[in-house]
Amino acid sequence: MKAKITIDKNFKIGEVQRNIYGSFIEHLGRAVYEGIYQLGLSVSDEEGLRKDTLELVKELKVPIVRYPGGNFVSGYNWEDGVGPKEKRPRKVDLAWGVVETNQFGLDEFASWAKKADTEVMMAVNLGTRGIAEALNVLEYCNLKGGSYYSDMRIANGHKDPYGVKVWCLGNEMDGPWQIGHKTAAEYGRLASETGRVMKVMDPSIKLVACGSSSSGMPTFASWEAEVLDNCYNEIDYLSLHQYYNNTANDSADFLARNMEMDDFISSVVSICDYVKAKKRSKKKINLSFDEWNVWYHSNEQDKKIEKWVSVPHQLEDVYNFEDALLVGSLLITLLKHADRVHMACLAQLVNVIAPIMTSDTGAWRQTIFYPYRDASLYGNGTVLNTIVDTEKYDSKNFCNVSYVDSIVVYNEEKEEVTIFAVNKNMTEDIELTCDLRQFEGFKVKEHIVLHNEDLKAENTEANKNNVAPVTSDVSKLDGGILNSVLKHKSWNVIRLSK
Repeated sequence: MKAKITIDKNFKIGEVQRNIYGSFIEHLGRAVYEGIYQLGLSVSDEEGLRKDTLELVKELKVPIVRYPGGNFVSGYNWEDGVGPKEKRPRKVDLAWGVVETNQFGLDEFASWAKKADTEVMMAVNLGTRGIAEALNVLEYCNLKGGSYYSDMRIANGHKDPYGVKVWCLGNEMDGPWQIGHKTAAEYGRLASETGRVMKVMDPSIKLVACGSSSSGMPTFASWEAEVLDNCYNEIDYLSLHQYYNNTANDSADFLARNMEMDDFISSVVSICDYVKAKKRSKKKINLSFDEWNVWYHSNEQDKKIEKWVSVPHQLEDVYNFEDALLVGSLLITLLKHADRVHMACLAQLVNVIAPIMTSDTGAWRQTIFYPYRDASLYGNGTVLNTIVDTEKYDSKNFCNVSYVDSIVVYNEEKEEVTIFAVNKNMTEDIELTCDLRQFEGFKVKEHIVLHNEDLKAENTEANKNNVAPVTSDVSKLDGGILNSVLKHKSWNVIRLSK
């Protein structure tokens, strides 16, 4: 089988915004406790922050992390997680049916983010709370001092403001499962008023309004249109959430599900631009795909968890090789929409549906860690309009599925070209060609391949490198024409530099 990639350095989709490689930490399961924070462990520092997790997060170069939720935030009082730890209350968390100890909170997360070389994306509670509480936590985080909540932060030992620049106005408010679930009209008005006064306090911040919790929601499209009709002038981004599963154990269909993401993004862009036209506005709303991942492996196990315990093993998907292939295709899809998707969060970061897993004796990379890392490290610059000519297949739910997903990113400043490609063919290697004569003087620097004959292969603490990338020497550039081979069922990163 053959595949041809056609690009032109002048045909651009858009510049990659670094925050497209963001992630997410929620007070859920072992994401915080035993994930990024564990007092008394030999690998933890003086604050109880796990150094082994920090090193893996820094390896990913995660630019921004959403916190503290998620469903959790809609019942959360942020004040419970600041101040002396011995005075912090244990609270029932209705969102996940557990007890939250509040031994880790806003100040600890800000410290962790600094050590992880990442920024904070803060979510405010618009479920059980509202405008006043959103203003209070913004004041606590961003004002220098001289006011009640900024002085509270200083009294808690944090003189300098945190300068949080991105704020989520609630979470999944369209969902009946959400504490404080609202209609589109109710939420849109609340988001508008909350956003307006938050920007009075700090005009430099960017605000994210809740879009649909998935493209399958009964209110999808009408929700976006009505919410935007209410808060278009106050917000900067609209969120999208979507998770993907292979409960049917149909790999061909599962690996086509990035087409679902592609359609979702295109639809939401259309809705944003409809409201822009309706309002005769010059302002463009961009997208924050701030929850996306594969999620289904842990569903049955989670049904057995006893309620009202603390730190259960919850949503702990153990990812396999085919999950990594789809994550690669999903990253390619996000890059294809780099002109409008300016933020995205792989949900989540540690233990809970995450690329990183921990135990009391160590931390390791799950299979999905590798495409996420590769994209974050090498997918920076200008996304070029990438046309892939290859054979297609039909699956149970999708038609005309390309065997090859690919995107090309040109980093003019570093004089680098990166080709990301997924071969979805289960049995056949694919001969790849690409005309790169516009990039005179470039040479193949590296070809990274993630491949395993077993689609269900996993990484565990006992076998951490069962699925791991290798380098290949099959990519050659001759006379400006790239010739390569994409191994059957593989994730590929072909790097070229001048």
